[in-house]
Order: sequence, then C-alpha cells, then structure tokens
Amino acid sequence: MHFLSRRLVMPSDLNYANALFGGRVLEWIDGEAATYAICQLGTNSLVTKHIGAISFQSPAIQGDVVEFGLATKKVGRTSITVTCLVRNKATKATICLADDIVFVQLDPTTRKPVPHGKTMAGLVEQTQKELSTLNIS
Repeated sequence: MHFLSRRLVMPSDLNYANALFGGRVLEWIDGEAATYAICQLGTNSLVTKHIGAISFQSPAIQGDVVEFGLATKKVGRTSITVTCLVRNKATKATICLADDIVFVQLDPTTRKPVPHGKTMAGLVEQTQKELSTLNIS
C-alpha cells in the first residue's frame, strides 16, 4: 500500500465532539479511491458501485494531517476493487479502513459497463514503473 495523498483536518471537517466527522472521511475516501482507480485504469468514465466494510478505529482532530493509502485488491472485466486506509501522518494510527471499494467503467454514451482491458499483473507493473519515476526516499 502506498501513501501518496494527504489532507489537513480543518475546523469545517469536525463533528460535535471536535473530531473528524465520519461523513467527511467517507467523502474523502470516495474521492481518493476514485482518483486512484482513474489513474490505474486510464479512464475517468468510472462510477462507484460499492463500498464494503468500513471500520473507524481512532479519531483525528483539528490540525492532524491524515494520509490515504490505496491498493488494488482485484481487477474484473469492467471493474476494479480497491482498499483505502486512512491514517494519522504523525502517529501512523489507523483512522479508518474502507475495504472492497468497487468502481465500474461505463461507456460515456450508453452508461452501460464496458471492459477496460486491464489485468492485475499489468497494473502491478504499471504502478512499479510509475513509482520508480517519483523522487521519493
């Protein structure tokens, strides 16, 4: 799992208990996972079909930096399934885990599912190649 995206918890992200609002985390997860899936499949004609198990494990508070780790779990004919782990950047404590997030590629005209032509092996190779070009230590 690679952690390449981060957000700062702002006052507008908090709930009544002054912790990061669960709905905000889910909004962020859907956006981050969609961006990841779009990059993996090379298309923005995707829709969120399903989000499976969601587990909130620890709070985040104002001023915390949270980071998003994403990984491809499964590649179907028209779909991709990803996992997203949200954790505190400083402490590495897991804030939330969203598993089995399924995106389906749709034909932009008919809005029907269409094959994307990708495989798990191909995506692993693509990701390794992309990571090798980043200047991360």
